[in-house]
Amino acid sequence: MNYARGGHTATVLTNGSVLVVGGQYSSVALNSVELYNPSTGSWNTPSNLSQARVYHTASLLNNGNVLVVGGSDGANPLNSAELYDPSTGIWTNTGSLNYGRYFHTATVLTDGKVLVCAGVTIGMGSDIAELYDPITGIWNTSGSLQYSRNNPTATLLMDGNVLIVGGYGSFMNTAELYNYSTGTWTLMGYLTDGRSSHTASLLTNGSVLITGGTPPGSGVLNSSELYDPSTGNWIITGNLNEGRSQHTASVLSDGTILVTGGYNGSTSLDTVELYDPLTGLWTTASRLNDARFQHTASILNNGRVLVTGSFSSSISNHAELY
Repeated sequence: MNYARGGHTATVLTNGSVLVVGGQYSSVALNSVELYNPSTGSWNTPSNLSQARVYHTASLLNNGNVLVVGGSDGANPLNSAELYDPSTGIWTNTGSLNYGRYFHTATVLTDGKVLVCAGVTIGMGSDIAELYDPITGIWNTSGSLQYSRNNPTATLLMDGNVLIVGGYGSFMNTAELYNYSTGTWTLMGYLTDGRSSHTASLLTNGSVLITGGTPPGSGVLNSSELYDPSTGNWIITGNLNEGRSQHTASVLSDGTILVTGGYNGSTSLDTVELYDPLTGLWTTASRLNDARFQHTASILNNGRVLVTGSFSSSISNHAELY
């Protein structure tokens, strides 16, 4: 990439290009944006964000635009949101969140609205969910989580509901379910291991695979758990070969899960693992060229996986293809 960065976002656009936004380098939040062309393998720089931000979210809307929400300017949570139009390459400001936040989640619902919840806020608001309406550009609150949490995962289930799992807070082993038709939250069982900085992947059978992360206190986890939406139960599945947090997990076209990099509590990782949902087992795959954490992994239209950035400062402008 043209700029080294970690804590950024990467969004696959409808035309197959990948939009990389913001992040941080050397403790400075970035407003720079880059666009990857899979046909040429090259990067170019469209117009910058209005606001530098890290630990934000980026969501591909039904109209092909990208909604970037919140984040930190390096010191404080942001309540601003911006829209990127791929047809013009231009950013425009849209409605502001009711509560500035970072380390939050953003999920595009089946009706096209965007659910934002959790995160680090100033004072109140971390347990309050908000809904963005792309037609009006307005945010409205939509119920409160049972527990405040930051850096959880959010997964859109096949029935249109949203599963929120873990995150830093008093109840890292809890999960909650958002009912999109009623706007209400329900506690949805307890994980075997409380965790944050983990990953959540929707499997082809509708189950959700939760992998790795940081437990309460210190250290990293190598455990994995499965959520079964038909029963609401949690099931232990195979352990990773190596504990990790701040990694990525990608659902490949054959249904297996590719986990890359992460942090093992002392250093960044170049190791890669594959999960087979049929056996529940993890196997090692070829290593990354560069160890990295707080990077991104994007599945391209040709099935390859593009990995970008990292907080490993010596290599954080490198990109790789799996």
